[in-house]
Amino acid sequence: MPEKCHTVAMDSGQMILAYSRLILGALAAFFAIVLWSKTRDAAWMLIVAGTVVMYVEIVYSILELVGIAAGNVLAIGSVSLPAILLPSLRMAFFIAAFMVMVVRQYRLRKF
Repeated sequence: MPEKCHTVAMDSGQMILAYSRLILGALAAFFAIVLWSKTRDAAWMLIVAGTVVMYVEIVYSILELVGIAAGNVLAIGSVSLPAILLPSLRMAFFIAAFMVMVVRQYRLRKF
């Protein structure tokens, strides 16, 4: 017997929030990838990776909101594993990028 599709009724505010997150996230990811093709700097590449992961997180959260994402496959308690890992991975990329920048500035001033 086929599974029933769960439809979620979103009000206009939730729809505007979802669309704005998708559009702005897509623009950020697009320009981050354009920057990635122009630079080979480690710090900027980590920021680009964090931005792309941020967009993946946005898409996943919206898919989860409308009931399309399979959030129950891998979960810790009531929270799906991707919902835990994606924000953490994004922040890890940003932390690594900032660390590269700090270390680089420290080396330049030391000598």
